[in-house]
Amino acid sequence: MPRAKKHYKIFNASCYGLKPLKDESIDALATDPPYGISFQNNYWDKDLPDPRIWRDCYRVLKPGAFGVVFSSIRLMHRLMVSLEDAGFLIKDVLMWAFLNGMPKSRNVALDIDKELGVESEVVGRYTYTQGYKKGGAENYYADEGKLKREPASELGKKYKGAGLGVKPAYEPIILIQKPLAPKLNVAENIIEYGTGALNFEATRIPYGAGDEKVGHNPHPKGRVTSNILRTDALGDGYDKFFLVPKVRQHKDDFNEHPTLKPVELMRQLVGLISFDAQTILDPFMGSGSTGIAAMQLGRQFFGYELEEAYYDVAQKRINAAWQDHEQLKLFDSAARNGAA
Repeated sequence: MPRAKKHYKIFNASCYGLKPLKDESIDALATDPPYGISFQNNYWDKDLPDPRIWRDCYRVLKPGAFGVVFSSIRLMHRLMVSLEDAGFLIKDVLMWAFLNGMPKSRNVALDIDKELGVESEVVGRYTYTQGYKKGGAENYYADEGKLKREPASELGKKYKGAGLGVKPAYEPIILIQKPLAPKLNVAENIIEYGTGALNFEATRIPYGAGDEKVGHNPHPKGRVTSNILRTDALGDGYDKFFLVPKVRQHKDDFNEHPTLKPVELMRQLVGLISFDAQTILDPFMGSGSTGIAAMQLGRQFFGYELEEAYYDVAQKRINAAWQDHEQLKLFDSAARNGAA
């Protein structure tokens, strides 16, 4: 039996220029670029990507192609301008909503004590386990940071618990589209290029147990994907949103990428913006969650990652997903032949 041809090609290289991709050769874009917020002080997150990458993406995407681009709340507007300047249409902003976001603030009252030259009172140590990084709290706090302190000055006590930012509960995902080819309508564009529409049929949200079908013509497979994607059920009694858990790094011992996205989330997004056997591009591949989703859905995939350590992880993960998909195809084929 001839060896199956791999459905992916990934590059341990800079994405700028997107070599060797040809013009109008890619069906959809799904990527999680640097946010420019210095997350965990990583050097690669100091700035937003150079806007030329979006011009590169525009060049290689087919007319009418859709894309999803993750961003931060604080700098989303600047990224959207870069995407628009490259020629893309901003179609929507999806919200990946979660209840377990980590507050990115500080106790201002302790800063006040420090400025006044007053020693804050030590009242104990932090005891909770921070689960995002392997090792939990032991890996997250510096030695002195494990101490729990309370303000001691009168002014500090007045501002006890005051901070600088609310707890984050969602992450924005910018939905973009390259305009249709000149003089073509949606149907004509799909006939010519295979792009121009979202794949609602394959990404409907199934009805929950006991959930009533609503609307004038309820679809048997469930509801159309909305622009809110949840991590946890919010207990509203009408959960019409896609649910996907956040990733905990300790679940995957060899993968310590700090901004790892859940494969389930990427599978929903890739399934939404593409159709069977189409080609997905991720210029900021990281540890490969988009590529895994592409393999699981029977898509082709091109990915770029400059950091060798993350590239190696992505290579292992995507190849394993591709092999699993090939095995599943062989199993299905054997089952069909047996039935025949």
